[in-house]
Order: sequence, then C-alpha cells, then structure tokens
Amino acid sequence: MTELVPSGIDEIGLLPGSHICAFYRGEDARDRLLEAYLGTGLRAGDKCVCIVDSDRTASRLSERLPSGCPGSQLDLLQPETTYLAGGAFTTGRMLQFWTDSIARAEREGYLFCRLVGEMTWALRDAPGVDQLAHYEFELNRVTATSPVIVLCLYDLDLFGGEVVVNIVKTHPQVLVQGILVENPYYLGPGQLAG
Repeated sequence: MTELVPSGIDEIGLLPGSHICAFYRGEDARDRLLEAYLGTGLRAGDKCVCIVDSDRTASRLSERLPSGCPGSQLDLLQPETTYLAGGAFTTGRMLQFWTDSIARAEREGYLFCRLVGEMTWALRDAPGVDQLAHYEFELNRVTATSPVIVLCLYDLDLFGGEVVVNIVKTHPQVLVQGILVENPYYLGPGQLAG
C-alpha cells in the first residue's frame, strides 16, 4: 500500500509507515486530534491501538468515537500496562509491544493499523523516561515498512523546550495547528547522539 491514507485531521493524507509528532495545547485540542484520527480509522475498518494517560480520557474517548465497531477493533490502553509496565520504561519492551500489536492485528484480519500514544507519561518520575528520544527514533525502524500510521501526542503546555527540541529530531513529520510539515530537523539513522 503506497497510497495516502486519510488521517482524519484537517484533510491530511499520510503514507503508510508514517510516524508523526503532533503538538497541541490542552485536553480539548488533544481530544479533537484523537477523535478525528481514531474515528476515521474505525470507519475505515482499521485496527486502532491508543494509549492515553488517564481513565477519564479513555472514557470520554469511548463515548465520542463511532459505535457499532467490532470490540476488537479499538484497544484503549494506559501507560501502566504499556510504556510504564513494571514501573519503568524500556525502549526494547515498548518496541516489542508495538511489533506484537501490528502482528496481532494482521492475524485478526486487519489490513491497516493506527497507533497513537499520548506521551505525558514521560513527565512522570519513573526509571527509563530519559530514554524517550531514543525510543521515538527507534520506533521509526519498527513502523517504516509496516501498514501503519503512528501519531505521538505532545502537549506544549506540559513539555519543556529541551524535550520538544529532542522529540522533533526523532520524527520525520511534525503536525502543528493542523499543518503537517516535512521536518528539516529530523535526524536519520546513525545521526541521533546518545
């Protein structure tokens, strides 16, 4: 599949394998992104795997997304069972989680996956969160040739400038205020320090 996939966000189409960093401000903006992205995927018959940072967000999202989809089509998860399973973050475990999620979707008969992570978990004082930029960079290797699009959500009201700069370097494309930009600051394989 090399055709553009509708993201659901402001008429933006994405190539399969795309890994997008979406910056937003506040819960309402986050919810609009999630509802558009996941709603479009659910209506298209895509497998959707979404990690949000609270039960409240998961409940609100469940209420607002299209109903009538198969129960297995949408996985709404939280950091405690994914990014921070066991109380710490490890890049290898999380990359394996995404690899397994993609493989399981294929076994279940889905032709395409939408992955999304609300990244505020990385603001917690937990072992391994300092590896966030390395993880984001390595995620490109996992998804680049897979039938997926990946959206990583960062609230600019919560993340500081140094983190934002490092995160920008790990995403080939950046979404800001509904505009998708090919990222001139993206560092390709072998260029990320540390």
